[in-house]
Amino acid sequence: MSRKARKIFCPKCGSFKIWKDGKRYTLQGEIQRYICRVCGFRFSETKLNSSYNLASNRQVCALGSWAKNLAADPQTEKRAAGATRKDKAGIKGKIVEFLWWMKKQGYAESTIVSRAYRLKRLLNLGADLLDPESVKEVIARQDDWSVSRKEAMVYAYDLFAKWMGIKWDRPRYKPSRKLPFIPLEREIDDLIAGCNKHVAAFLQIAKETGARAGEIFALKWIDVDFETRTLRITAEKGSDARIFKISSRLVDMLRRIPKEGERIFSHYKTLQNLRRSFERYRARSAYKLGNPRLLRITFHTLRHWKGTMEYYKTKDILHVMKVLGHRNIKNTLLYTQLVKFKENDEFICKVARTPGEIQELIEAGFEFVLEKDGLAYFRKRK
Repeated sequence: MSRKARKIFCPKCGSFKIWKDGKRYTLQGEIQRYICRVCGFRFSETKLNSSYNLASNRQVCALGSWAKNLAADPQTEKRAAGATRKDKAGIKGKIVEFLWWMKKQGYAESTIVSRAYRLKRLLNLGADLLDPESVKEVIARQDDWSVSRKEAMVYAYDLFAKWMGIKWDRPRYKPSRKLPFIPLEREIDDLIAGCNKHVAAFLQIAKETGARAGEIFALKWIDVDFETRTLRITAEKGSDARIFKISSRLVDMLRRIPKEGERIFSHYKTLQNLRRSFERYRARSAYKLGNPRLLRITFHTLRHWKGTMEYYKTKDILHVMKVLGHRNIKNTLLYTQLVKFKENDEFICKVARTPGEIQELIEAGFEFVLEKDGLAYFRKRK
């Protein structure tokens, strides 16, 4: 009889999401062991046959794959200073409850996943999540971490501590703000050309809209209107929803993507999986083209590039604010500083003779300069 037919479930949380975890060989014969993907509890078939019964009080857990990363592993057990196996199981159970609370509070899936990863990382490094001083000591010891990463760890634990009712003095990690890297457009196009059809379409959307990676990953097929060539962006992080006119090139790229689900990028289970795929293609393109600058391009780099280009073309900060979906103009003022470094860049010049050529140049991002002798002249920064 198959595992599914026998309805094997976790004796601890009642979840049916379990994996086989090897076998034990005893005098009575082989015993199959399992591990719960939700709470990380390990158990065997003999446990299911015992009087341990959760039928009357089964926990319905909707955390899915977020909590499976909290499964116990030997490295965690070795690194935890002074913590017993039972203590660590209890802490992991609290983390699962915390993630479920975040889910009920309406936090984005990407936020829940990142908090789960950071809390597990602190646990693996030996931090006692019930002792704030232990957490601060572990974070302070990581000399190879950037200030930004330490700040992210502090914010992850801060919400967990508030949920647990733990009072602590949050350490101050304030990374110095640097002007972001702005690549050339041809470098972005080179990178897009070196990716598969899924990642290439993702990058093209980021280039044309300046949307956040999470907003693009959440796009559904119903958000695309192929007739009017428009794309609707559902906002995240308190931004405003936007609608964009997209190029015929992007329409063709989207048409080549098979519809594997409701979302456009259903080919990837999580945004992190798509990001890892992108990083592999990026490294390959940088090596093949001999251009290490490509390694500095991230998903958010394209958002900065879009904001910079829009301000360069219009000199209208309110327009840029609307394009990027900002609600606070202070976040948009960054792009007024970036444009100062681009004033003396060289341009690509094009001449259009027909309305069709004019349309193609405008869709490609060219700026109209003048009209002379029946010819329209356009330019675009290299």
